[in-house]
Amino acid sequence: MLSFDVLIIGSGLAGQAAALRLAPHCRVGLISKRRLEDSASGWAQGGIAAVLDSQDSIEEHIRDTQVAGAWLNDEKATRHVVENGRRAIEWLIEQGVPFTQDAAGYHLTREGGHSARRVIHVADATGAAVQDTLTPKVRAASNITILEDHIAIDLITGDKLGNSDKRCFGAYALDTVKGEVVTISAGSTLIATGGAGKVYLYTTNPDTSTGDGIAMAWRAGCRVANMEFIQFHPTCLYHPQAKSFLISEAVRGEGGLLKLPDGSRFMPEHDERGELAPRDIVARAIDFEMKKHGLDCVFLDISHKGAAFIKEHFPNIHARCLELGIDIARQPIPVVPAAHYTCGGIVCDLAGRTDVAGLYVAGEASCTGLHGANRLASNSLLECLVFAEAAVNDILATRPQPLPILPEWDESRVTDADEEVVISHNWHELRRFMWDYVGIVRTNKRLKRALNRIHLLKREIHDFYSNFRVSHDLIELRNLVLTAELIIRCAILRHESRGLHYSRDYPETAKKARNTVLKGAVPKDAPGAQKKPAR
Repeated sequence: MLSFDVLIIGSGLAGQAAALRLAPHCRVGLISKRRLEDSASGWAQGGIAAVLDSQDSIEEHIRDTQVAGAWLNDEKATRHVVENGRRAIEWLIEQGVPFTQDAAGYHLTREGGHSARRVIHVADATGAAVQDTLTPKVRAASNITILEDHIAIDLITGDKLGNSDKRCFGAYALDTVKGEVVTISAGSTLIATGGAGKVYLYTTNPDTSTGDGIAMAWRAGCRVANMEFIQFHPTCLYHPQAKSFLISEAVRGEGGLLKLPDGSRFMPEHDERGELAPRDIVARAIDFEMKKHGLDCVFLDISHKGAAFIKEHFPNIHARCLELGIDIARQPIPVVPAAHYTCGGIVCDLAGRTDVAGLYVAGEASCTGLHGANRLASNSLLECLVFAEAAVNDILATRPQPLPILPEWDESRVTDADEEVVISHNWHELRRFMWDYVGIVRTNKRLKRALNRIHLLKREIHDFYSNFRVSHDLIELRNLVLTAELIIRCAILRHESRGLHYSRDYPETAKKARNTVLKGAVPKDAPGAQKKPAR
């Protein structure tokens, strides 16, 4: 058994920022499904939104966030994040993040939905630069124990121990190298596992984005909210050899134009803001044009800005496209929408506290209220930083509670899987019908079909999980199917179209904005509930 003062599940920006802030004060365990560097944060291209220019204002950033979020945003959470934006950026600068500068100072770009230039960035690879800066510091910190190639299976709560204390006491995790389940005890646990983009067939997310934290928190009794709001990034590179390669929002922010194969623009017909409209509008417009004209993709053209400008502002996108035979300085980029960001998640307060004592959340796995019905571009990394700090402050201010003795994982009544092909088949079926039935445009009939499929898959996965030893793929599939169910259930409950949720059956937007909240519980028939103590 391992024991820490704080266990952090997830190694993206929220997880690493929290670990670095905690390390001077307590013993930290940091779980990463693969390497520390393998997170969605490292894939972020555009930058981090914050009010850094004297011509900008807190109120304008708040308003832009609310407009993009279709006024579903929590006002207190939005103000909290925006007001703490400058300090979050200053902390990153102190860590050594090499933000792009020009003659006037730090270069600020503008992205869709923003009324001002407020996105600080490192060329077109901000997430990678931030990760490259923080990861060596995390590795060097003596008080941080890094558990790479570990995937959390479930949180350990009083319910699992058979007592009335509803606290979280740590987690069980699979060491995927040794094939052994590790029991991890912790006074506080922070979920920083990211989103659930891999629930869809096409996504800009890495393979690690499988909704693990959301699913675990739900099974532990936490509420989740607004899961129907899945942001589809309008411009993912469409190429048979490219896997999930994102064409940054900043390309449109710097003058890129969306065009049909004949070279004509179409965005002005959908929104007066054209290519700078919020992501939900642009993604829906592209989806409409592709279906209307029977297209496999549309095109994003920034060639008119010239080679020098493009190489300076988008060196990584230019280089990657060139590898695939596309010179974006001379020709347009083929693009399609793809699942990009989970705007809903685990309900928490301004300190990152969830419904379960001792359990916190930060980053994409959370539902803080900041994003509302649609995340404003480049607000995500900012949220990671602000809520990681908030959670750390609350953890350090909380008096430690004595921990019970945790039982080890029981595998005495399971065997090795005999047909692991079932996992891959279920995985592909799930992602395909989620794309077809729960995508950019939804209907009641499609949602009900998807939910019926989910119930069938859950039974199969239940049997598999109950009778065979856990594996990395099985854990992810179990979490994905539950997360998919939460998305569908939330979508069915929303009888309107708002932000990222567009329903043909309910095309109008309700006058009053309401959250879709599902109450988490530990069901008696939870997968493996007959086993003790964790399964």
